[in-house]
Amino acid sequence: MEMRSAGGDAVRPPAMADVARVAGVSPQTVSRTLSGHPSVQESTRAKVLAAVDQLGYRKNNAARVLSSGRSRSIGVVMLRTVFYSRVTLMYGIESAAQEAGYSVSAATTDCLDTAAIEDALSRLTDQGVDGVILAVPLMHVSRRIEQLTRSVPTVTIDGSRTPATEVVAVDQSLAARLATRHLLDLGHETVWHVAGPGEWLEAASRTRGWRDTLEAEGRVVPPELEGDWSPESGYRNGLILGRIPDVTAVFVASDEMAFGVVRALHELGRRVPDDISVVGVDDIALASYCSPPLTTVAQPFADMGALAVHHLVRHLNDPDAAPEPAAVEPALVVRASTAPPGGSRGEKPPRGSSSGV
Repeated sequence: MEMRSAGGDAVRPPAMADVARVAGVSPQTVSRTLSGHPSVQESTRAKVLAAVDQLGYRKNNAARVLSSGRSRSIGVVMLRTVFYSRVTLMYGIESAAQEAGYSVSAATTDCLDTAAIEDALSRLTDQGVDGVILAVPLMHVSRRIEQLTRSVPTVTIDGSRTPATEVVAVDQSLAARLATRHLLDLGHETVWHVAGPGEWLEAASRTRGWRDTLEAEGRVVPPELEGDWSPESGYRNGLILGRIPDVTAVFVASDEMAFGVVRALHELGRRVPDDISVVGVDDIALASYCSPPLTTVAQPFADMGALAVHHLVRHLNDPDAAPEPAAVEPALVVRASTAPPGGSRGEKPPRGSSSGV
C-alpha cells in the first residue's frame, strides 16, 4: 500500500524506515531480517515480516546493491515458449554473461500484452539487476515501459525499441527477400507465404520483405496465410496450399512451420521440391535432417544473445558511450527442398548462396 500524507493524498510506497517504525526496530534490523542474517532473533524476525505484510512493502534490492556495488546480474524478459529460437537465444545470453562474470535472471511472460511485459520488467528492476535484455517483440511501447527502461540500462532484441534502449536485431526484411529472390531466380512465377503471428515484429518484417520483392518484380502477390510459429499451424496451412494447383513455391516464416507444411504436402501427394519448393527461416538444427533437407535463411540466435550481452556490459562499463545498434545479417542456406518448377535441379545453387548438408 502507499503511505499517505495528513490530507490523505497518496505520497509514496512504504520504505524500509516505515517497516522499522511499525515493527518497533531499527532500519538496520529490518535490513538484516530481509537479508536472512542469522543473528536476528525469531521473535524479531516475526515482527518485521508481519510489518512487511501489513504495509505491503516490496524489498528494493536495487537500493541494497548500491551500497555494495553492482549486483553482477543481468535480467532477461522473454516469452515463455519451447520454440528452438528462444531456447538458443537464451543459451547465447547465458554463455556470454557467464564469461563476462554475470549471472542471469529471467522474467518470462505468457503473452505479448503490454501489462505483462511491464510486470516482467518491474520484477527484474526490483531484484536490482544491473541491466536488462528485452527479448520480446514490442509493437507498442507504454509510458511505463519507457520509464522502466530509462531506470536501468537496456538492450532489446527482435527489433523492439524504446528511446532508452540499444538494439540488436536481424534484418528480417532481408531474410524474406533472400528467400523470395531465391525462389524467383529458380524460375517460379510467384511465391506464396505462410506468415508468423501478426503481433510479432519479425513476422511483419518478413511479410513486408516478401511482398516488396514480388511487387518490385511485377509478380502477382498471393494472399498470405498466417501461422503461429508451430509445426501444427504450418501443417494446417500446408493442407490449404497443397490443394491449390497453381502453387509451386512457398516461403514459410519459420523452419518449424515449414516442417508442418512439408508433412501436409507429402500427405496430399505433392512432392517437395518436384511439385512445390519450400523455404523456411531460422536454420534450426533439424532443418538439415528434414525430408528433403530444408532450404532456409539462417539466423545466428546464440550469436545474437551473446552480442546483446556484450552491448549491455559495454554500456555498464562506460555509461556515457553512445548507443550502437547492431544488425546481424541473415544468410541463405540452399538444400534439397527447392528446385526450378517441375523439380529439375541445377548443378549449382544460385550465386551468393551457401550450401548446407
